[in-house]
Amino acid sequence: MNLKNFNFKTLIPIRFCDMDAFGHVNNALYLTYFEIARSSYWKEVVRWDWSKLSVVIGKAEVNYLVPLKYGDVLYAYVRTSRTGKSSFDLEYVLAVAKKDSEEIVATGKTVCIAYDHSIGKSVPIPDYQLAKMKDFEMLVT
Repeated sequence: MNLKNFNFKTLIPIRFCDMDAFGHVNNALYLTYFEIARSSYWKEVVRWDWSKLSVVIGKAEVNYLVPLKYGDVLYAYVRTSRTGKSSFDLEYVLAVAKKDSEEIVATGKTVCIAYDHSIGKSVPIPDYQLAKMKDFEMLVT
């Protein structure tokens, strides 16, 4: 996966409590790291209006490539790779800073669904948020 295809990057702190008995980050935490990155992306890029509409995750996948260790400087890259009527896909790359580069340690994807809890079902993605995602990612309609 090419990091140049991502327009959004955020620092993810690795905490001591993220470690497991084997001395690396527990695999369950990768989804938490995706969530932290996704929340930052939505706040800074999409400006999702949580008072009106929620997002639920319909599917999540993680590809583990290299173990993470305490002290690693971790960055998460996020991008919207597909938009539909009520769902969209987010792709993620977790990369560790090295001296002159970054090493990709995991990749992933979530299928996100615009959801109205008051009626208990999916709804169309609001035009404003859809436009923000498409414009930021330069997605073709």
